[in-house]
Amino acid sequence: MELQKILLYYCFRPIADPEAVKLWQQALCESLNIKGRILVSKHGINGTVGGDMSALKKYVKITKKYPGFKKIDFKWSGGTGDDFPKLNVRVKDELVAFGSPAEIEVDERGVINGGKRLKPFEVDKLVAERGEEVIFFDGRNSFEAKIGKFKNAIVPDTESSRDFISEIESGKYDHIKDKPIVTYCTGGIRCEILSAVMVKRGFKEVYQIDGGIVGYGNKFGDSSHWEGSLFTFDARMAIDFSTKTKVIGECERCSAATKNFYNCATASCHELILLCGPCSELDSNLSCVHSGINKRDSEMVG
Repeated sequence: MELQKILLYYCFRPIADPEAVKLWQQALCESLNIKGRILVSKHGINGTVGGDMSALKKYVKITKKYPGFKKIDFKWSGGTGDDFPKLNVRVKDELVAFGSPAEIEVDERGVINGGKRLKPFEVDKLVAERGEEVIFFDGRNSFEAKIGKFKNAIVPDTESSRDFISEIESGKYDHIKDKPIVTYCTGGIRCEILSAVMVKRGFKEVYQIDGGIVGYGNKFGDSSHWEGSLFTFDARMAIDFSTKTKVIGECERCSAATKNFYNCATASCHELILLCGPCSELDSNLSCVHSGINKRDSEMVG
């Protein structure tokens, strides 16, 4: 069997005919036997796809030929071949469901008035220079941070990306408006919008990590400011950046250390339950007893 890989990518750029791009991407992926999820909107494109490495290389080469997509940063990750059950290409109002399509403006250079991008080494340089003054701000759904996050990060109370605007406007973060804030998420796309939302609401010094957690983890592994595992929106559920990954998650039943989420056994439920190995073997623990962790409401890549 050929080596399997996963591609994670996004590109903010005005698209005049999202439906035409959708049909092109659908046909391209089908011709290469690539599966995964791709969103297209008037603001750009966002995808996580998997398949044979040779097919994905062809996909990258062809996709980059589309006007405006030449500089897309495709991030590679290990795959199993069973990470996605099918191909799903859709046109949406938003690439990330913040619930406010008019919240951002996009031009040929990307999101207008977003946070300043920092390369992973620049993140560490900022912390070295400014110390505890630097605030890491999680741009993901709060459940993702249960198994991995930046050390001492603020994790907002969010069940989905739709909660961020009201969360920011609540006033609970006004005390950090003058602090250097480093937003972060899986691959960077959620922070493109979150950082713009924060700048628009008076946060003075907002940054985003170029390449997101994936880029930072690939550079530094577990040897710097990131700790734990990275939640993923595919069959893998979580990935580690080294063999020294710290397990920071706690089983929802017995509080034992774990990084493993399980799908709720209730057919009508889409929630995830964080369980250790022994607790996951009890059927009674695999049905939901709480609400708020719904991966289908989440941003699909990061």
